[in-house]
Amino acid sequence: MKRDEIEQRYKWRLEDIIPSDEEWEKEFAKLAEYGDRLAAFDGALKDRDSVLACLKLDDEASLCAERLYVFSAMRRDQNVGDAAAQKRCDRAETATVRLSERTAFVTPQLIALGEKKLSEFAADPAFRDYDYMLASLIRTARHTLSPAEEKLLAMTGSFADTAQDAFRMLDNADIRFEPYTDSTGKEVRLTHGTYGVVMHSPVREDRKKAFECMHGAFKANINTIAALYAGNVKKDLFYSRARKYGSCLDRATSREDVPRSVYDRLVECVDKNIPLLSRYLELRRRRMGVDKLHMYDLHVPIVADAEIALPYEDACRLVKEALAPLGKEYAALLDEAFTQGWIDVCENEGKRSGAYSWGAYGTHPYVLLNYQKTTSEVFTIAHELGHAMHSHFADAAQPYPKAGYTIFVAEIASTVNETLMLYHLLDKYGDDKAMREYLLSYMLDMFRTTVFRQTQFAQFELEAHELAERDEPLTAEILSDIYFKLNCRYYAGENVVNDDLIRFEWSRIPHFYTSFYVYKYATGLITAVCIADRILKEGESAVADYRKFLSAGGSMPPVEMIKLAGVDLTSPKPFEKAMGVFSDFLSRLEA
Repeated sequence: MKRDEIEQRYKWRLEDIIPSDEEWEKEFAKLAEYGDRLAAFDGALKDRDSVLACLKLDDEASLCAERLYVFSAMRRDQNVGDAAAQKRCDRAETATVRLSERTAFVTPQLIALGEKKLSEFAADPAFRDYDYMLASLIRTARHTLSPAEEKLLAMTGSFADTAQDAFRMLDNADIRFEPYTDSTGKEVRLTHGTYGVVMHSPVREDRKKAFECMHGAFKANINTIAALYAGNVKKDLFYSRARKYGSCLDRATSREDVPRSVYDRLVECVDKNIPLLSRYLELRRRRMGVDKLHMYDLHVPIVADAEIALPYEDACRLVKEALAPLGKEYAALLDEAFTQGWIDVCENEGKRSGAYSWGAYGTHPYVLLNYQKTTSEVFTIAHELGHAMHSHFADAAQPYPKAGYTIFVAEIASTVNETLMLYHLLDKYGDDKAMREYLLSYMLDMFRTTVFRQTQFAQFELEAHELAERDEPLTAEILSDIYFKLNCRYYAGENVVNDDLIRFEWSRIPHFYTSFYVYKYATGLITAVCIADRILKEGESAVADYRKFLSAGGSMPPVEMIKLAGVDLTSPKPFEKAMGVFSDFLSRLEA
């Protein structure tokens, strides 16, 4: 379907960010002017008034850059083949990097004022919008370099992601999959998209061939990919050593103001509960009726799909029903999202695949969908609107410097919505045995892929970084051996086969190029399960606490923010609670 054939009510309204291309050009010209005006503060940050004026002007410039980039990127995503949209997006990205170079002096010159002066500013009502930022500066002062060094590091931004960009091109454009013949005699030319479909196929021989085709292609490029990944790890090591952190993981957690103990507690909890995963794998093996469970048997549904094939409007009504425990204001905002240009619903020629939520401060959030009539897509609506509502409440409650929340908490609201959706559907369709089993297996698979799998990934990247920190090589063989040993630990048991090709799976995971990102999926699900449980058991008081979390934005340390919703990730309790939920769902499906 072409985009101009889609009804307007199914399209988002990007003009709510910037009204027209002509206005975009005017905003773009302003961005360069902001750079010139900010540069005038270089060397002049000496007193209260100059610092406050600089911070406010920097906010204006940052918001201008954000609006330009978000608008142009979402225009591009409507049709990724639109050369004009791509060019506009590239211009916005380049201008943003240039702005960061010109303002690199701000942080080191603020730190040079000293802890006493920064503490005075933080206590001054005029700096209320910047108190957490100033506290963070004091906390990270010893990791900040001189103005000249900071400018030099800022300039590395133009090439710091080269390894990631090169992997993305290899992964999406250049890698070649050898054709194979499937069980129907048809020749298959595999793609990333069709791989996911085949791995859900009930035909085991087709899954096996697709698995071998996919991982064989990455094996054929393993030395190149190992060099790219090693380059990315060395980039992390460079920044960690330049900023005097004890390790790459310390730098990653410190940047988001998260105690490293949260990471360590996650790994400890998951490691302790690997026997639960083994129990799930045995259930999967029995339900599939196979003697041995192979790595290509992990994604096929063990319960036949019980599809809720709903038109989009009916899916929206079902989502609203499921999220009713979150209160009337939340429900009214859902209605606004469905009817007031927040959501781009339909697939069209050239449109970016998948789904996401995004936006710029000062306007409503946006959601991109490619809606199809499946149960999974209904969950996607709930998930993405969780992101959107988090942004809405944060923006409404916080000034621009405090509105943006970190990646550490970014998946919580979306997963709370998915969890509430799951419980609602279990109540709604509880008498339907097929649907009940499907929903129980859906939650178990979500735990396996989000908690167990992402923690396995996290352990792999930690071991790789620790090798680099010891100045040891990161070769294809070493990296593959690390991954294979971890895989054998997670997928243990006499009835489980760790196929040799799985040792190369690490080489096809794009998230590894955003280091120490994946563990946040696991902590996000654990947190969300605990919050949803409180909401369903305690009602309004738990909803009020959850609203405090949503409204906090980036105004405090993430772990403290999560405590507002009644979950303490510095304690073992939420980890144990979440594993208890997994065990309960497993027992129910076993029964």
